[in-house]
Amino acid sequence: MKICIIGGGLTGLVAACALSGTHEVDLFESRSRPGGCLSSYEVNGYRIEQYYHHCFSHDTHFFSLLDYLKISDKLEWLGATTGYYAGGTIYPLNTPYQILKYPHLSLVDKAKLAWLTLNAKKIDPVQLDDVPAKDYIVTNLGESVYRSFFEPLLNSKFGENRTNVSAAWLLSRIAIRSDRGLSGERLGYLKGGFHQLIDALERSIKKNNGRVFLKSPVSKVRRVNGSWEVNGTRYDTVISTIPPQELERVGGPVIRPIPYQGAACMTIGLSRGVSGGMYWLNMKDPAPYGAVISHTDFVPKERYGEHIIYLASYFSGSLPQNLDKQMLRDFCLRFSVKEEEIHWTRMAVDPFAGPVYTLGYRSLIPDYGQDGLFMAGMFSLPNYPERSMEGAVRAGYEVAARVMKVNPVG
Repeated sequence: MKICIIGGGLTGLVAACALSGTHEVDLFESRSRPGGCLSSYEVNGYRIEQYYHHCFSHDTHFFSLLDYLKISDKLEWLGATTGYYAGGTIYPLNTPYQILKYPHLSLVDKAKLAWLTLNAKKIDPVQLDDVPAKDYIVTNLGESVYRSFFEPLLNSKFGENRTNVSAAWLLSRIAIRSDRGLSGERLGYLKGGFHQLIDALERSIKKNNGRVFLKSPVSKVRRVNGSWEVNGTRYDTVISTIPPQELERVGGPVIRPIPYQGAACMTIGLSRGVSGGMYWLNMKDPAPYGAVISHTDFVPKERYGEHIIYLASYFSGSLPQNLDKQMLRDFCLRFSVKEEEIHWTRMAVDPFAGPVYTLGYRSLIPDYGQDGLFMAGMFSLPNYPERSMEGAVRAGYEVAARVMKVNPVG
């Protein structure tokens, strides 16, 4: 069977890896490198992800993929500290003592927050799909907890969409980050960078005679005499991993659009650390970015010879004008960074960085497909109600299994 896969992100690569060798597979990626949001820069003799990434202890399908690709020995577990930037001050929030010292929540509010963290995994998020995140927090924890702790997080992540985000997403987010010890949580990283995963997937596809076409956007998809044409070439089956509304734009089926938002992520090479040792620093104070992620307060700085910082910003619609300049200017002023301390900057922008888990989102999730056209990606069920590398891997395997079930080999 001749299969076309549209999109070379993690889901598309996993599906191509699973199907190549038993089928004739062509993968089309519009960018110059595969990987999607897991792509990396080459800078100063090393590779660094364009967007910050890590994995979690329960990512079983992701670990199985590493085993299959024979790179599981690269996986390491590192301490990841978090904090809040509020009132111009960095507050670590890792140990019980640090949390008790945090001045922007009362002792009662902290107890309520601790209760939610401990119980998040016991709550079925599907039952909260139609419940606004704000309403859930205000009802169960109170207005002050929402205003002081959750509203800045929702605002930085979703902006004007924050009041329409479901509690299903919020509870899932809390649950996934609740595996903490007394000094913080431990997260997984591939020693040397996640580019090793992308490279290994590409090698596996090509070894099995699959083809990966880079700088090759898909401009036309159409149904012809029981098969599909992609850019004029006939295929028995098509798997699309791009947003459904983007597939519709080039001739795919009309379905209810998935709400997406864009991400702008600035990566900065620095001569010194600025986040007070915090890997993940959420911004309570208004800023043109919602979080400062210090990669080298997670992965040892000695591997790079410099500090690496990410500034994370999300947007709806078009990218705000001069956002890169605004982000860098604010960062330098806020953290007292001098021009000569900045070694380099890069800016990655993706208008479809991820779904917005709005009220009723679950009803929008499309089935994997039929009649030779399949869809899988960040919008698929394994990525509900929070996207992750684990969800992307599962979606890739599941859509490949669906294709095999409909079109078994032999």
